[in-house]
Amino acid sequence: MTAQRIHIQGGRFIDPANNIDAKQDLWIADGKIQALGTAPDGFKADLSIDANGLVVCPGLIDLSARTREPGQSDKATIASETRAAASAGITTLIGPPDTNPVIDSAAVVELIHHKARQANYSRLLVLGALTRGLGGETITAMHTLKGAGVVGMSNASLPVQNTLVLRRAFEYAATHDLTVFIRPDDPDLSCGGCVHEGALSTRLGLPGIPEAAETVAVAKTLELIEQTGVRAHFSQLSSKRAAHMIARARHDGLKITSDVAAHHLYLTEVDIRNYDSACHLLPPLRSEQDRDGLRECIGTGMIDAICSDHQPHEPDAKQAPFPDTAPGLSGLDTLLPLVNRLANEKLLSLPEAISRVTHLPADILGLDSGKLGVGDVADICIFDPDSHWFVSSETLQSQGHNTPFMGWEMQGRARHTLVNGQLVFSSDHD
Repeated sequence: MTAQRIHIQGGRFIDPANNIDAKQDLWIADGKIQALGTAPDGFKADLSIDANGLVVCPGLIDLSARTREPGQSDKATIASETRAAASAGITTLIGPPDTNPVIDSAAVVELIHHKARQANYSRLLVLGALTRGLGGETITAMHTLKGAGVVGMSNASLPVQNTLVLRRAFEYAATHDLTVFIRPDDPDLSCGGCVHEGALSTRLGLPGIPEAAETVAVAKTLELIEQTGVRAHFSQLSSKRAAHMIARARHDGLKITSDVAAHHLYLTEVDIRNYDSACHLLPPLRSEQDRDGLRECIGTGMIDAICSDHQPHEPDAKQAPFPDTAPGLSGLDTLLPLVNRLANEKLLSLPEAISRVTHLPADILGLDSGKLGVGDVADICIFDPDSHWFVSSETLQSQGHNTPFMGWEMQGRARHTLVNGQLVFSSDHD
């Protein structure tokens, strides 16, 4: 595709990494930001985008999004989900390694990257499997995976139960300067559970997952991080106590970061009361105190980033008795408006909210993106912060429609998305 020379006019330009929040124009050529404010000498735009009344910011970076390919294309595909991401202002997706086959070889990494390039929508980066087949027994060839382009290591949602293997894996990752992504869960405590353990789970007769399943795993993992010196990231925290444990350890000098899924900032166990399988999630929706505690932590910066934890499913996956349904929600379409809502609710300023899904995730990954200074790659989201829309089967762009936000009124919608200086999505919503 021929490189476009693009002029973005009159938008509210928000670049949290560079502390900019001002109305000004952008000038793009050769896939990069050429100038802010005043056009470069001799610049002649191939395309002008009127951004008056819109926010122009770095493209969103989603730290956890499953595209279901390879292996589960009945649920979604790389093409369908990167297209949905582009329509939601998300320019970079990070895929966990629990595909089929697992991302434990360079060949699988290259296959996924090839399919993403063919689709030509949002960028798709992946985490390599920490252990072969995610089995928790044999450490993968991390050096080879890093060479193939993985941006970190993870055992996805499958804990490494052998502590010695986990220690060796951390040491190996530290040797190769790779960040390990950890979804903290003690499988002996969470085994068989499908909702938060408490009075509601007892009343509903559903097996519960105690908060301790998360906090015990965090405590053990923190000890190994301190011993090995690995750079680690805790993913999809669900409890206030775990967030505070991680913040305390970081204050004490550990190289750790964390994120929370957007839905955990809004929903609680109460939303399951009618056995709504759209709320069957892992980690589970927890108490109101946990939700409010997580909101406080994202507001103060104790939690660094917000992700979608996107897990699209076909309709049948959610049509069974609650414990037998597949966990997970489709979250790409709602990430931007839920982040925008944090600003509308005054929990964060709009630049602060945008930072949680742009340069802070980029910093966690060690990527040179999430910012829009002169010379930076032009990954850009242009969105209308005041656009109201309802979540419905008609408005969702992901192949998966499994969302507990169905019927909710959202505020904030992408109008244009650029990846590497190319317009990959443009729409004029009513």
